[in-house]
Amino acid sequence: MENQISPKAEVAELELEAVIGFNGHVPTGLKCHPDQEHLIYPLGCTILIQAINTQEQNFLHGHGNNVSCVTISRSGAYIASGQVTFMGFKADIILWDYKKRELIARLSLHKGKIEALAFSPNDLYLVSLGGPDDGSVVVWSIAKRDAVCGSPAAGLSVGNATTVIFSKCCDEMFVTAGNGTIRVWELDLPNRKIWPTECQTGQTKRIVLSVAMANDDSFFYLGTTTGDILKMNPRTKLLADTGPVKDKFSLGVSAIKCLKMGELLVGSGAGLLVFCKSPSYKAIKKIQLQGGITSITLRGEGHQFFVGTEESHIYRVNFTDFKETLITTCHFEAVEDIVFPFGTAELFATCAKKDIRVWHTLSNRELLRITVPNMTCHGIDFMRDGKSIISAWDDGKIRAFAPETGRLIYVINNAHRIGVTAIATTSDCQRVISGGGEGEVRVWQIGYQTQKLEEALKEHKSSVSCIRVKKSNEECVTASTDGTCIIWDLVHLRRNQMILANTLFQCVCYHPEEFQIITSGTDRKIAYWEVFDGSVIRELDGSLSGSINGMDITLEGVHFVTGGNDHLVKVWDYNEGEVTHVGVGHSGNITRVRISPGNQYIVSVSADGAILRWKYPFPS
Repeated sequence: MENQISPKAEVAELELEAVIGFNGHVPTGLKCHPDQEHLIYPLGCTILIQAINTQEQNFLHGHGNNVSCVTISRSGAYIASGQVTFMGFKADIILWDYKKRELIARLSLHKGKIEALAFSPNDLYLVSLGGPDDGSVVVWSIAKRDAVCGSPAAGLSVGNATTVIFSKCCDEMFVTAGNGTIRVWELDLPNRKIWPTECQTGQTKRIVLSVAMANDDSFFYLGTTTGDILKMNPRTKLLADTGPVKDKFSLGVSAIKCLKMGELLVGSGAGLLVFCKSPSYKAIKKIQLQGGITSITLRGEGHQFFVGTEESHIYRVNFTDFKETLITTCHFEAVEDIVFPFGTAELFATCAKKDIRVWHTLSNRELLRITVPNMTCHGIDFMRDGKSIISAWDDGKIRAFAPETGRLIYVINNAHRIGVTAIATTSDCQRVISGGGEGEVRVWQIGYQTQKLEEALKEHKSSVSCIRVKKSNEECVTASTDGTCIIWDLVHLRRNQMILANTLFQCVCYHPEEFQIITSGTDRKIAYWEVFDGSVIRELDGSLSGSINGMDITLEGVHFVTGGNDHLVKVWDYNEGEVTHVGVGHSGNITRVRISPGNQYIVSVSADGAILRWKYPFPS
């Protein structure tokens, strides 16, 4: 009994080298820091601080669930961020110290979700707006790190307030707006009260998406779902003007920013970025971007600014020539697979929903994007010679693309009945092995101009989740969600051995000496099996909660890595069966994980669209 209670060996932390990811759905989530050198934006539960001119990244970890809003104080000393949480639970606001990159305080009062945050101009107060289940507005003192006062955000007869902005000059005035409500609030500090005044818009009823304040507080501008802009006077609380009368912005005004002379930068839900002026709001300059615009943030006075879109693109725009440069891209859907080409760690490919993307490893840049609209790609593999990327699609087709140009080389139609769910290639580049949603495993002979079905192996009863081929190409193993792993003879094209377990297998790996395989799946157990007779050698507990979805083993077979629904990347010692390192950083379920050829990096991908690159912890 002694050895069971003994403390485990210390588990070290994996070093996170880089993150590719940006949650473009957070309204005004992309911010340029007042030091003009850094962009700050959310990804899942993390906040990234990305240097604009270098590759340097810092991460703020602290939220237990997805970040729903981010704001920076005018001096740049503080960052505040709010999160979503489950119904009925408190949602935290975290106040961060920008210089030290660390948490100062957790402010918790609101339930369910933090809708929006704003700092007062002299960093005295922070105002927060709760989500639809909370409906209150709270003013926090930054010095005391405590609530000053709160109040319901909107009247009983109108919808929820969704945006908030502080005055640019005075610490006692802010504006909230939302569905049919626009309110100017005055903070009465001696009595610890906030007093709202409803703004009069007459016959005009609008749902407000975005708000911007002029630099001298003379007016504030509201962007609406209707696609027009309301200009309000905060002193008289009256509507000054509205526009454009014709040619309203398609899909609403989702982002708006005031420049110092009173002109406006406006972003629409259809991806149109426009420079315009009151009262006509006609486009003086405009450009079309990809994805609905959710953030516009100025660098300094606005000589240059950054735009974030729903498709997770970040653009840099120079004001004078009004031309966009794409500076950051990433997946905005769940990433389903990641694969390195044989023998090189310089680049890797990922697939998510309709895209396959090829990335340059060190610079995190996207080199190539292959898109098949309205389809979902479930798996990819590089041919050993590097001349094609083979991909598995949910429309039952196998498509091969050229990795340099993205040109379609060939398509195998009707490869499987219920979509192709897994794919692997042999090292002689002669065969492709595919698995389908109906459980068939098919072996394809790939010639110079031909693709021929060699054999359909019907054993699995449910979808095939992972295929691995032996180095000699004489054998492969397929894992399936029907609770079996089957080892196939690729010479005689028949079953060699079958492994049964009470789990949905998600991943399988050959040990490099190929007399053992390791499997894992929804029962969280990592099992070692004998290839020869299919007997189980040992079982380890892979995680405390949630399925294990991805696994990869080094070429030497000394260590392997796993990742799954507990959001942790774990490095294991193969012989000891012990965890040596843990990587914390994902905020979605990890779908796949790979060790790069040469053992320099571990790359893991997750369901929130993030790609994380970790330093491989052992000398290679």
